[in-house]
Amino acid sequence: MRKQSAGGRKTKTGCATCRSFAGPNPRSDAKSRVSLESAPLDATSLNRYFSTKTIFNVDVSCTQEAEQVLQASLTDPYIRHALLCLRTIREDLETMDSPEQQISSYNYGLQQYSKALSGLASNLSSPSPETLKSALLCCQVLISVEQVRGNFSAMGMHIVRGLDIMREYRARPYMVRDVLMPANHNDLPSLDVFIIKMLAAPCKFTEQPTAEFMMMTPPAEASADRKIAPNLRTGVRRIANSVIGFLGNVSLVKSKIGADELLGERKCLLDSLGEWFDDFEAAQAAGEPRSINNCFLTLLYYIVRVVLLGSLDCGGKSEAENEKIQSLTNEINDRLKDFDMRKGIENGRNEAGS
Repeated sequence: MRKQSAGGRKTKTGCATCRSFAGPNPRSDAKSRVSLESAPLDATSLNRYFSTKTIFNVDVSCTQEAEQVLQASLTDPYIRHALLCLRTIREDLETMDSPEQQISSYNYGLQQYSKALSGLASNLSSPSPETLKSALLCCQVLISVEQVRGNFSAMGMHIVRGLDIMREYRARPYMVRDVLMPANHNDLPSLDVFIIKMLAAPCKFTEQPTAEFMMMTPPAEASADRKIAPNLRTGVRRIANSVIGFLGNVSLVKSKIGADELLGERKCLLDSLGEWFDDFEAAQAAGEPRSINNCFLTLLYYIVRVVLLGSLDCGGKSEAENEKIQSLTNEINDRLKDFDMRKGIENGRNEAGS
């Protein structure tokens, strides 16, 4: 369900666009706004807020990333705005406020989003180690914001732009004409690792079939998932975990010999990933639409692949891979346009408590 039910209107967002949002701001909500801004947010809660793709049941294992964001927010107003947006919109979904309160809360969250986007654009206009760190952490939070809002197209835009920032500004050591070069900026956040962790978590989303589709065939979610062997789902997540370890080693590499070994490991990972995708495609029935679960698995494949291709490589082009990511997130956006996020959270709570 798009957040239109809470008074929000589907609005284009992304790093390139900063819009102002205006909405009701009743005096009765003033105290709750002050409370929200002053109340501390802990890493465990933020780790849960990061993803609505997996709700309550599965830890997305981003506590370290949450701690990094929270620490940076103590001195960075733009990250604070992004966190306030995520927290406001997520908590709005988890409460049963009146429609008026939901509208006010949602518009407050969008106002914080606008401020965070302004800061993101400002930071990228004057790149430095500090502003790039701020931009990547803002991007990380805004990816989660768009997932909560159900705007997966905008989520894809933030993913693509964030990965491009890491690549453009050489967040890790890289090779130039067979020479190992140090990272241009040390200690930049590993946004790619965060994205991989978030997407590797099992998917809880399901589509709402149309009446016409239900008359013609059983729900695609059930029929398609039965044809994907469980080892294929775990296989790509196992590769994703190996890639996270590989990226950690790339960050630490100091010698040409070490870099050559990592290039060999990268080739093996790309080969394994390609073999997995061939098996994954072969397991899907011809003519049947991919389930949402399988769309997210494909998205994970695309992102792991583009991250691997960009590792230790300063000359590779990523435009074609980026287009695949954006196209697939656009498809997910369309397929989940009727998904009730609030009901999904409620069901997840019930499952976790049973």
